[in-house]
Amino acid sequence: MKTIRLRDGKERSLQRRHPWVFEGSVARGGADAGETVRVESHAGQFLAWGAFSPQSMFRVRAWSFVEAERIDAAFFESRLRHAIALRGRLGIASDAMRLVHGEADGLPGLIVDRYGDVLCAQFLSAGAERWREVIADALCAITGLSHLYERSDASVRALEGLTPRTGWLRGGVAGQTPTELAITEHGWTLGVDLAQGHKTGYYLDQRENRRRFAELVRQLGCRSVLNCFCYTGGFSVAALAGGARKVVSVDSSAPALALARDNIRRNGFDDAACEFADADVNHWLRDALANGRTFDAIVLDPPKFAPTAAHAERAARAYKDINRLALKLLVPGGLLLTFSCSGGISADLFHKIVAGAGLDAGVNAAILQRLEASCDHPTTIEFPEGEYLKGLALLKV
Repeated sequence: MKTIRLRDGKERSLQRRHPWVFEGSVARGGADAGETVRVESHAGQFLAWGAFSPQSMFRVRAWSFVEAERIDAAFFESRLRHAIALRGRLGIASDAMRLVHGEADGLPGLIVDRYGDVLCAQFLSAGAERWREVIADALCAITGLSHLYERSDASVRALEGLTPRTGWLRGGVAGQTPTELAITEHGWTLGVDLAQGHKTGYYLDQRENRRRFAELVRQLGCRSVLNCFCYTGGFSVAALAGGARKVVSVDSSAPALALARDNIRRNGFDDAACEFADADVNHWLRDALANGRTFDAIVLDPPKFAPTAAHAERAARAYKDINRLALKLLVPGGLLLTFSCSGGISADLFHKIVAGAGLDAGVNAAILQRLEASCDHPTTIEFPEGEYLKGLALLKV
């Protein structure tokens, strides 16, 4: 077993069971990509077993902090069983859910979502990549499902020295087995495209926030709703379920808007009450303001503006601008759900950005609720970096 020796004083994070070892913390040692290594302190004390990544700033991602544990097929089967069993206890109101959430489940770089009878996985680290076949076999055996689609095409793979890869990993046949399917969520039916959709096909992390939005639209009597960065219309369906009479859905992807229209129809809503705009959201908001449009409720669920803290300053300006425009477009007493999925933007910083947007817009807003990812996307006390999605439900006062 190859050994990685850390620099003096760099062992504290692993002693707190945080799974990352940065490149600058390594004094000596190396291994092949994804190979299991023994990580020791400068004094030679065992700290963790981890996967080595020679090209990543995260030089080692820890699998286990137990010296007697062995990283083998049985280890991955055990971790997967534990993660999947946890979701079974959560009472999730959907047949689609996240089964494995990377570091939060002790499996850094591995994402697994279930969509009905189909699994979809992302292998995003050198360690997860090295154990890919073992993990695929275990997932199918544990869930009893035979179809597993791979979406290892996220940009973070390049930072690990890995090339993108997509396609059927188990059960399906390229060009023959459909990758478009429908899921249920809170009694709604929603279309998902595993091959072309964002992430693994859908934003499962917003499940409970979509439900909450429907509740607030009904409670507050919101009749006109604007859904920005609408993707396939999950929040638009929620708005209509909450009693909205007019819903405007804006996105820069024509295929996503087409699926949004389909989702509205498949839930029995009249799409004549809906407007779909294939446009840049920032430009659309400015035009709407210039034309005197107003809305009872607005959703801002933009893409990741700040993938790391280094991008935070530029991202803060972008978040502030769209929130300023949205607050000006809201009627008095209107509802704003605003989100950031950027890991480089903390919840505290996001609050300050939105507060600054309100100041620039000349309006105040009451925080009805702080929002986060659904419970199948957990944040653990040992890995706070997992809290990537943060949101605010605001009432304009």
